[in-house]
Amino acid sequence: MKRTIAAALASCILATSAFAAPEIDKDYIKSLASPGKTVLVVEYYDGSGKVVDRKGFASASGYKAVSPTDIQVDDKTTLHLYGVEPCSGEMVNRTEGYSGSCSGFAQQELQVMLKSAKVLFCRAFVSEQNAPSQDATCYGYYNYPGSLDSVDMLEDELVSLGALRVVKNPDGSPARADLEKAQRIGKQGYGMWADPRVKGQ
Repeated sequence: MKRTIAAALASCILATSAFAAPEIDKDYIKSLASPGKTVLVVEYYDGSGKVVDRKGFASASGYKAVSPTDIQVDDKTTLHLYGVEPCSGEMVNRTEGYSGSCSGFAQQELQVMLKSAKVLFCRAFVSEQNAPSQDATCYGYYNYPGSLDSVDMLEDELVSLGALRVVKNPDGSPARADLEKAQRIGKQGYGMWADPRVKGQ
Protein backbone atom coordinates (compact mmCIF):
# COMPACT_ATOMS: atom_id res chain seq x y z
CA MET A 1 0.00 0.00 0.00
CA LYS A 2 2.82 2.40 0.92
CA ARG A 3 4.51 1.61 -2.40
CA THR A 4 1.29 2.44 -4.28
CA ILE A 5 0.95 5.78 -2.48
CA ALA A 6 4.61 6.57 -3.06
CA ALA A 7 4.28 5.74 -6.75
CA ALA A 8 1.21 7.95 -7.04
CA LEU A 9 3.00 10.83 -5.33
CA ALA A 10 6.05 10.37 -7.56
CA SER A 11 3.82 10.49 -10.64
CA CYS A 12 2.20 13.71 -9.44
CA ILE A 13 5.58 15.28 -8.74
CA LEU A 14 6.88 14.08 -12.10
CA ALA A 15 3.98 15.68 -13.89
CA THR A 16 4.56 18.94 -12.04
CA SER A 17 8.31 18.90 -12.60
CA ALA A 18 7.95 18.00 -16.27
CA PHE A 19 5.86 21.12 -16.82
CA ALA A 20 8.22 23.22 -14.66
CA ALA A 21 11.20 22.04 -16.73
CA PRO A 22 12.39 24.32 -19.51
CA GLU A 23 11.16 23.82 -23.06
CA ILE A 24 13.03 21.12 -24.91
CA ASP A 25 15.95 22.25 -27.06
CA LYS A 26 15.21 20.66 -30.42
CA ASP A 27 18.61 21.59 -31.85
CA TYR A 28 20.31 19.88 -28.89
CA ILE A 29 18.23 16.74 -29.39
CA LYS A 30 19.05 16.69 -33.11
CA SER A 31 22.76 17.10 -32.31
CA LEU A 32 22.70 13.79 -30.40
CA ALA A 33 22.08 11.78 -33.59
CA SER A 34 24.76 9.23 -34.49
CA PRO A 35 24.99 7.50 -37.91
CA GLY A 36 23.85 3.89 -37.79
CA LYS A 37 22.62 4.04 -34.20
CA THR A 38 19.59 5.07 -32.20
CA VAL A 39 20.67 7.29 -29.32
CA LEU A 40 18.59 7.42 -26.11
CA VAL A 41 19.20 10.10 -23.47
CA VAL A 42 17.36 10.38 -20.14
CA GLU A 43 17.52 13.63 -18.16
CA TYR A 44 16.59 13.58 -14.47
CA TYR A 45 15.02 16.67 -12.89
CA ASP A 46 14.62 17.89 -9.32
CA GLY A 47 11.47 19.55 -7.98
CA SER A 48 12.52 22.97 -9.26
CA GLY A 49 12.87 21.73 -12.84
CA LYS A 50 16.67 21.65 -12.83
CA VAL A 51 18.60 18.85 -14.56
CA VAL A 52 20.56 16.97 -11.89
CA ASP A 53 21.77 14.00 -13.93
CA ARG A 54 21.79 12.60 -17.44
CA LYS A 55 22.24 9.07 -18.80
CA GLY A 56 23.01 8.17 -22.39
CA PHE A 57 22.61 4.95 -24.36
CA ALA A 58 23.13 3.92 -27.98
CA SER A 59 21.86 0.89 -29.89
CA ALA A 60 22.59 -0.34 -33.39
CA SER A 61 19.29 -2.27 -33.43
CA GLY A 62 17.09 0.39 -31.80
CA TYR A 63 14.83 0.12 -28.77
CA LYS A 64 11.85 -2.14 -28.24
CA ALA A 65 8.31 -1.50 -27.02
CA VAL A 66 7.69 -4.20 -24.40
CA SER A 67 4.13 -3.01 -23.68
CA PRO A 68 1.83 -0.25 -24.99
CA THR A 69 3.60 2.26 -22.74
CA ASP A 70 7.00 0.74 -21.89
CA ILE A 71 10.36 1.08 -23.66
CA GLN A 72 13.15 -1.42 -22.92
CA VAL A 73 16.38 0.52 -22.41
CA ASP A 74 18.60 -2.38 -21.33
CA ASP A 75 18.26 -5.57 -19.29
CA LYS A 76 17.86 -3.53 -16.09
CA THR A 77 15.74 -0.55 -17.09
CA THR A 78 12.45 0.25 -18.82
CA LEU A 79 10.94 3.69 -19.36
CA HIS A 80 7.20 4.00 -18.74
CA LEU A 81 5.23 6.67 -20.62
CA TYR A 82 3.14 7.97 -17.73
CA GLY A 83 -0.43 9.23 -17.72
CA VAL A 84 -1.53 7.37 -20.86
CA GLU A 85 -3.05 3.95 -21.52
CA PRO A 86 -4.55 1.81 -24.30
CA CYS A 87 -8.28 1.22 -24.43
CA SER A 88 -9.69 -1.92 -22.77
CA GLY A 89 -10.36 -5.17 -24.59
CA GLU A 90 -10.67 -5.42 -28.38
CA MET A 91 -10.91 -2.79 -31.10
CA VAL A 92 -11.49 -2.55 -34.84
CA ASN A 93 -10.27 0.15 -37.20
CA ARG A 94 -11.20 -0.75 -40.77
CA THR A 95 -9.38 2.25 -42.28
CA GLU A 96 -6.10 1.07 -40.79
CA GLY A 97 -6.88 -2.61 -41.35
CA TYR A 98 -6.60 -3.48 -37.67
CA SER A 99 -8.70 -5.86 -35.63
CA GLY A 100 -7.40 -7.13 -32.31
CA SER A 101 -6.53 -6.07 -28.80
CA CYS A 102 -6.27 -2.42 -27.81
CA SER A 103 -2.94 -3.13 -26.16
CA GLY A 104 -1.62 -4.85 -29.29
CA PHE A 105 -2.50 -1.84 -31.46
CA ALA A 106 -0.88 0.61 -29.03
CA GLN A 107 2.29 -1.44 -28.71
CA GLN A 108 2.54 -1.75 -32.49
CA GLU A 109 2.24 2.03 -32.92
CA LEU A 110 4.79 2.73 -30.17
CA GLN A 111 7.22 0.31 -31.85
CA VAL A 112 6.83 2.16 -35.17
CA MET A 113 7.77 5.42 -33.44
CA LEU A 114 10.75 3.84 -31.69
CA LYS A 115 12.04 2.19 -34.86
CA SER A 116 11.85 5.42 -36.88
CA ALA A 117 13.55 7.65 -34.30
CA LYS A 118 17.16 8.76 -34.74
CA VAL A 119 17.19 10.00 -31.13
CA LEU A 120 14.95 9.29 -28.13
CA PHE A 121 15.10 12.01 -25.49
CA CYS A 122 13.30 11.38 -22.19
CA ARG A 123 12.67 13.32 -19.01
CA ALA A 124 12.11 11.76 -15.59
CA PHE A 125 12.00 12.87 -11.97
CA VAL A 126 15.24 12.28 -10.04
CA SER A 127 13.53 9.78 -7.71
CA GLU A 128 13.06 7.50 -10.73
CA GLN A 129 16.79 7.38 -11.46
CA ASN A 130 17.59 3.90 -10.14
CA ALA A 131 14.16 2.29 -10.48
CA PRO A 132 13.83 -0.67 -12.86
CA SER A 133 10.67 0.95 -14.32
CA GLN A 134 10.91 4.72 -14.61
CA ASP A 135 7.98 7.07 -15.25
CA ALA A 136 9.03 9.41 -18.05
CA THR A 137 7.89 11.58 -20.91
CA CYS A 138 9.76 11.03 -24.17
CA TYR A 139 10.47 12.77 -27.47
CA GLY A 140 11.70 11.32 -30.74
CA TYR A 141 13.82 12.96 -33.44
CA TYR A 142 12.74 11.88 -36.93
CA ASN A 143 14.71 12.74 -40.05
CA TYR A 144 13.95 11.75 -43.62
CA PRO A 145 16.02 14.01 -45.90
CA GLY A 146 13.86 16.13 -48.14
CA SER A 147 10.60 15.30 -46.38
CA LEU A 148 10.75 15.31 -42.57
CA ASP A 149 12.92 16.80 -39.85
CA SER A 150 11.03 17.00 -36.56
CA VAL A 151 11.16 16.40 -32.82
CA ASP A 152 7.85 15.06 -31.49
CA MET A 153 6.60 13.97 -28.06
CA LEU A 154 5.79 10.25 -28.21
CA GLU A 155 2.75 10.51 -25.94
CA ASP A 156 1.31 13.43 -27.90
CA GLU A 157 1.67 11.58 -31.20
CA LEU A 158 0.30 8.28 -29.87
CA VAL A 159 -2.73 9.96 -28.28
CA SER A 160 -3.52 11.97 -31.43
CA LEU A 161 -3.24 8.76 -33.47
CA GLY A 162 -5.76 7.08 -31.16
CA ALA A 163 -3.24 4.45 -30.06
CA LEU A 164 -3.35 5.63 -26.44
CA ARG A 165 -5.72 7.75 -24.37
CA VAL A 166 -5.18 10.00 -21.37
CA VAL A 167 -5.62 8.31 -17.99
CA LYS A 168 -8.31 9.81 -15.78
CA ASN A 169 -7.61 10.63 -12.15
CA PRO A 170 -10.04 9.31 -9.51
CA ASP A 171 -11.86 12.67 -9.61
CA GLY A 172 -12.34 12.41 -13.38
CA SER A 173 -9.71 15.01 -14.30
CA PRO A 174 -7.04 14.11 -16.89
CA ALA A 175 -3.72 12.81 -15.57
CA ARG A 176 -2.02 14.66 -18.44
CA ALA A 177 -3.73 17.99 -19.12
CA ASP A 178 -1.00 18.75 -21.67
CA LEU A 179 -2.39 15.98 -23.89
CA GLU A 180 -6.03 17.10 -24.01
CA LYS A 181 -5.63 18.71 -27.46
CA ALA A 182 -4.04 15.52 -28.81
CA GLN A 183 -6.94 13.49 -27.41
CA ARG A 184 -9.49 15.76 -29.11
CA ILE A 185 -7.69 15.06 -32.40
CA GLY A 186 -7.70 11.30 -31.77
CA LYS A 187 -11.39 11.31 -30.92
CA GLN A 188 -12.18 12.54 -34.42
CA GLY A 189 -12.05 8.86 -35.43
CA TYR A 190 -8.41 7.79 -35.37
CA GLY A 191 -7.13 4.48 -33.99
CA MET A 192 -9.23 3.19 -31.10
CA TRP A 193 -11.79 5.97 -31.53
CA ALA A 194 -13.01 4.49 -34.83
CA ASP A 195 -14.62 1.73 -32.75
CA PRO A 196 -17.93 2.79 -31.14
CA ARG A 197 -17.31 0.36 -28.25
CA VAL A 198 -14.30 2.40 -27.15
CA LYS A 199 -16.32 5.62 -27.03
CA GLY A 200 -18.56 3.98 -24.46
CA GLN A 201 -15.75 2.97 -22.12
